[in-house]
Amino acid sequence: MSDQEEEFTAQNVPDASEKRGGGYETINIPVPSEQPPRSDQTEDSESEPEENESEPEENESEPEGNESEPEENESEPEPSGGGYEARSEEQIDQSSSSLEINNEEQHLEEVRLPEEVLDSPVYSKRQGLSELDNATQSIKQHADDYYLTFLDEIKAVKESLKTPIQDSLATVKVVLLPVGQEIIMRFRIDSVLKYLKDHFANQLSVPPDVLQIRCAGMILKNYETLLQHGFTAQDIVQVEIFSTLPDLYPIQRIHGLKDASRVLIIRVQTGIDQYQQVAVEMIKSDFHKPFLGGFRHKITGIEYHNAGTQTVPKKILEKYNAFCRDTQTVFQRKKLQQTTNTTSTQMTKIGVYVSNMTDKLVTPGEYFSAEEYHAQRLAAVIVIQTYYRRWHAKIMVENIRRQKMLRLKWEEEEQLRKIRAKEEWMKLDYYRRHNPQTKEDFELLYNALELWRQEELECINQTFTGAERKAALCQLLEKETQLIASIGRHRHHAYVGSQEAVIQAFLDKCSAPMTWKRFDGKILEMDTQFTIRARELQNIYKCILIKNISQDERLDILLTLKHTVKEHECKLTQEILELIDREVDLMMRGVKHHNLEGLRKRISTLFLHYIKTPLFNPEVARHLKVPQDPLKFYKKIHFCHSCQLYLPSTEFSVSSTSRRVFRCRNCISLDNETRQRESFLKYKCLLQRLFSSEADYEDDSKIAFLMQLEDIQYLTENIWSGQSVLSAWKDLGDLVFVRWDKALEWSPWNCVLLTRDEGAAHLKLTSIEEGYESKFIHKIKHKHILAKNYFSQIPLLASFIFDDDEIEEIRKNYATETTPNFIECQKTNP
Repeated sequence: MSDQEEEFTAQNVPDASEKRGGGYETINIPVPSEQPPRSDQTEDSESEPEENESEPEENESEPEGNESEPEENESEPEPSGGGYEARSEEQIDQSSSSLEINNEEQHLEEVRLPEEVLDSPVYSKRQGLSELDNATQSIKQHADDYYLTFLDEIKAVKESLKTPIQDSLATVKVVLLPVGQEIIMRFRIDSVLKYLKDHFANQLSVPPDVLQIRCAGMILKNYETLLQHGFTAQDIVQVEIFSTLPDLYPIQRIHGLKDASRVLIIRVQTGIDQYQQVAVEMIKSDFHKPFLGGFRHKITGIEYHNAGTQTVPKKILEKYNAFCRDTQTVFQRKKLQQTTNTTSTQMTKIGVYVSNMTDKLVTPGEYFSAEEYHAQRLAAVIVIQTYYRRWHAKIMVENIRRQKMLRLKWEEEEQLRKIRAKEEWMKLDYYRRHNPQTKEDFELLYNALELWRQEELECINQTFTGAERKAALCQLLEKETQLIASIGRHRHHAYVGSQEAVIQAFLDKCSAPMTWKRFDGKILEMDTQFTIRARELQNIYKCILIKNISQDERLDILLTLKHTVKEHECKLTQEILELIDREVDLMMRGVKHHNLEGLRKRISTLFLHYIKTPLFNPEVARHLKVPQDPLKFYKKIHFCHSCQLYLPSTEFSVSSTSRRVFRCRNCISLDNETRQRESFLKYKCLLQRLFSSEADYEDDSKIAFLMQLEDIQYLTENIWSGQSVLSAWKDLGDLVFVRWDKALEWSPWNCVLLTRDEGAAHLKLTSIEEGYESKFIHKIKHKHILAKNYFSQIPLLASFIFDDDEIEEIRKNYATETTPNFIECQKTNP
């Protein structure tokens, strides 16, 4: 190496180290300082470890040689000046072999030293020079080729030191777990992560050893840097910080920080071919920036502002109401004032000249007194009040108009809703009449038949007489008979369809697994041997009912049924087996399928009886209506005097006023179809509406839920005459029973029959005396007394009627007046 190169290196390397000590981290060279310092060797020794810091992967072997050689120098000191030329080749080989031995120690020492040096940013130059001189003395002992390579590395470090401080900074986005707080900050990529951990340990008041830093699912160690993980300057790195002991040292939010901000690196041109990078922090604004002019693109719709501001605007004080009486009231105060300073004017006189060029000529105006002034002010106030009252009146009228429009719109929508509800009810009624399925549907048909018969009968009585009337009555009877037969056919079809649905529901219930509800709301299901048996029998029954199948498939089904029935021997199973053999014989003879329908129907019916027998299907015993114990069955059996049958108590309809069981439900329904032909569907709907309205009160009312269908019918027809007490509306589909006094529970003596709209308006009343006249209230109370007299005969409802002085007084009066009076008629003499 030439003297000029050594001199150049000695001049430039210290400058670079000083620059790095001011704004960068300084790296301590792991070399003992026992040899005397030499200035020309210090430069080379100092530059080499700095290059090893910036390029740890490429030049990993060279720092090892720097460490091993000083150790050898400690044991064998060399003379100063040109010692490396006198060394033997054996010593060089030993020095090179010791590089691998001390590699691990030098690496660990390099990890610890940056932390110690960075704590004291200004490094001691004397200590550095002494260590670098010792390193340079050991480096001089190497060969010329190794020395030239080392010089190239010094130049590379020198070029790296010339980069500005912004080039080694990266934007780090720190996320605190589990609170999720985000903090954005700048951090050097060549600094160890221990400083970042210490910073947040101080902010969170947590020991540094408890915190862990994680990036992309990988835990980062204290001595590692962002540069080692492949991050470069100006990158955005997201790391997560969490606690290893969350119970003892939980991570909490750091208060006092501003909102999350973004840091942008902007490249600014400062001269010709000269650029400078500037870090700009974008702070999230929480206020609305004022519009300072701009324009909007007609096609894209993007707004462009002429100017903007980042200054937080001043808060505008809240304006008080200026439209009030206080602002229009004048408060007068009288106070005498005297100026403390006296003033004087300079006039023209002998020896003094005052220019009058700037003087103004003031002429007095018309004088007006204080009364005129106050009159003028009063006129102005009246004008202001006039305009204000006009503005206020316009607002009030506009509000009233808007409320009127909303009210009219609501009434129109309500009217349309009622019309739609009425149309839906009529469509449902029409569908139920043309496709009757339930008992209520057939009641509607018989009711319509009776209304038609009465109209025709009235028309015949008004039109015909004598023989023509008898012929018309016979024709009417024939038509009525045909209609009754048609209704009967519809009832039969509906019964067959419903019976099949009932059988399927019964079989599904028997084959369903046993269920329990767990504490967490889930349902547990368990199949027993009985439910499995019931499911097998259900599948066989479904296969028997299948139609339009081939002969082989039918034979397989019959064979399976035969093996199932053979398990038990009794009269029922023998009959099933005989029918199976008969069907197989007929199928082999070529009998058509439609001729075998009766036989197959018998087989399915008998097999259904087989399924319903608890001996063959034990699970069915839990779902049969007939109890297995005869003693329990006998206790609930009653005799029907109409059909002369013994039936269970569930087949009888008992009203609140009935004292004994007389006729069953079927006999009552048959009597109604043949004589009165009334429809109880409207009364059932009325009773359901009563139940739903009382359930909404949630005040434990009991009397309403004790009412039966016959009680509602008597209360509607006999007491309230089947119409609204206010509007006399007779359509029961629109009527409801509501409480007369909503503070008390519903009862026959605390109710009123109204339409739905009238009932809603009645419940909104705060006082009954203010809403109705005394005559109307007296009329309602009279109906309540009639209801009390009737329902007091029921023992259960009589317990709710306490001592009522008014009722007792009325009964006494009626008891005295109901005694018969005999009037003797005197015969006149002829």
